[in-house]
Amino acid sequence: MLKNFGTAKSIFSLFFILMLIFGQTAFAQDDKKPEKKEEKTEKTAEQKAEEQKKIEKREEKQAKKEEKEAKKEAQIEVKNPAKGRLPVIIIPGLIGSELINKNTKEKVWFDLGRSKDDDLRLPISPNLKNNRDNLVPGDILRKIQLVRLTPEIEIYQKLIDTLRVDGFTEGKFDEPKAGDDADTFYVFAYDWRLDNVENAQNLLTKIDAVRTKLNRPDLKFNIIAHSMGGLIARYAAMYGKADLSTRNPRPTWKGNSYINSISMVATPNSGALSSLDSLLNGFSLFGSGKLNLPFIQNLSKYDLFTIPSVYQLLPHTGTVRAFDENLKPIKIDVLNPATWEKYGWTAFTDEDFAKKFTAEEQRQAKSYFNAALLRAKLFHSALDASPSVKSPIAMFYLGAECRPTIDGMIIRKDAKKNVWKTEFGTTSYEKANGEKVTKEQTEAVLLTPGDGVVPKRSLIASFLKLGRLRNIDSSVLVGGEGEACSEHNRLTGNEIVTKNLLDVLNNRSLEGATTAKNEK
Repeated sequence: MLKNFGTAKSIFSLFFILMLIFGQTAFAQDDKKPEKKEEKTEKTAEQKAEEQKKIEKREEKQAKKEEKEAKKEAQIEVKNPAKGRLPVIIIPGLIGSELINKNTKEKVWFDLGRSKDDDLRLPISPNLKNNRDNLVPGDILRKIQLVRLTPEIEIYQKLIDTLRVDGFTEGKFDEPKAGDDADTFYVFAYDWRLDNVENAQNLLTKIDAVRTKLNRPDLKFNIIAHSMGGLIARYAAMYGKADLSTRNPRPTWKGNSYINSISMVATPNSGALSSLDSLLNGFSLFGSGKLNLPFIQNLSKYDLFTIPSVYQLLPHTGTVRAFDENLKPIKIDVLNPATWEKYGWTAFTDEDFAKKFTAEEQRQAKSYFNAALLRAKLFHSALDASPSVKSPIAMFYLGAECRPTIDGMIIRKDAKKNVWKTEFGTTSYEKANGEKVTKEQTEAVLLTPGDGVVPKRSLIASFLKLGRLRNIDSSVLVGGEGEACSEHNRLTGNEIVTKNLLDVLNNRSLEGATTAKNEK
């Protein structure tokens, strides 16, 4: 999820100082211009040769990286001699996969510096499937390095190392080897900007290809999915490769022929308010999304406006917790375009929107926005649909409830400016009548138990909705205090969580408190 990447804000100061010392402002790039007025000139032979050298250098770097990983894997001491276990697929969450320019091989995400030729903004039109650029998924984010010569930050590396120590080896979706149908894990890197249904379909297509190459047409997989990855896995399990329906959806469990179990770690099964916060304010690795330094890779609200998957992370209908200035609950529908217009949330009505988008994109903006919201609403309806038969797929819900998590917003009118203010933070303020509301009062209504990003109630939402029709093996593990209290983006490396993930993969009973198992 966007609002908590697990990175210390103090690193920003270090990076900024290093930039000044070493003059690395070559990272600097102006915001995307709405229209290029200069005429394109044909590239010279020297320029083409230089570009080819860069491509070859990037490919060489990637080959060395893979060689290094192979050597590391060979040195790992395997502690579990078990054989014959079903293969595993790791699905990362939002922003958890690399994005690479398919022509130049340049890694655009994750790279702290902004690319000179690409940004993360998708083209916009009402036909979401047609909105494509040159970026394609690379690997999942195993580690990232914010500044050269500083320690790397592990993202999914701990989870991968845990599987290797337990006797799993890494397989490649595109090149599975003999024996990769057991005791093997695969990583599903995907373009996290795209529609989640499309990525669910891509997941099953990749599984089909592996089964064909291994001559195992009935092979099933255990899935470990983090955050938004859990939504992709759930949709694939419930509907297979089918697209969204505009009528009342009913789970078919077509994914049962592909999936044995799904372990969801910190998955927002009924959405998270942090997605709305990011859509309104943007996202930065160093705190507030409003911070937009020219050499720092971040996601502004204009970038996020073009990304369909973020809309699909919005709170589901009937789950939004909103309050007026008196901290009284108000009912709003965040999937209704009229709500966005009423409260001034629409990016395309901002004064700066015209500076960021072409004339054609400005013309398409409202219809694109309406299409993205409708798609999100249909996606939510599909995930929330009540099944008519018991789930044949075991689903495990792992997360944390030990961190205060923003699970509400305050919407109040600024009488002086005659505009609505939407606030996600727990701050004090003065009401229209002059009465003061304290920070403690806002904390009491906005904060609920969670992992700092996803509230506990969202994690367990689908578990409760399945009711008596859930698989008998399904359960919930919600971490407590101490070692179990990891924040959202570190949960896949949490020792208690990984211990329970291994129990699932080895067909052992889960350990720890299943605190949500008997909740109504």
